[in-house]
Amino acid sequence: VQLQASGGGLVQPGGSLRLSCAASGSIFNINMMGWFRQAPGKQRELVATITSGGSTVYGDSMKGRFTISRDNAKSSVYLQMNSLRPEDTAVYYCNARTYSSRNFWGQGTLVTVSS
Repeated sequence: VQLQASGGGLVQPGGSLRLSCAASGSIFNINMMGWFRQAPGKQRELVATITSGGSTVYGDSMKGRFTISRDNAKSSVYLQMNSLRPEDTAVYYCNARTYSSRNFWGQGTLVTVSS
């Protein structure tokens, strides 16, 4: 499975960004897709995940601000991020997990929230 993420960039506090991630390869094996992020000097943390059936899980600080969605026909996952804060600044990684629990990672896209 290969993952191609896009959509990062610089945004002011309170602004919005939408990340996209397209999967290719053995996509029929994918169960869950999602996003994780890693800020400088910090561990990678969960942002949000979504299963093939549409069940979602969010990290605590993202609830109410971020929305994950998925287009199974396009093998893609999206992350709509609203009300962005400086502490949301990080490299965001797309993740795909197969039914056999193998994890695949995209290359990461940088989100910078700053005035």
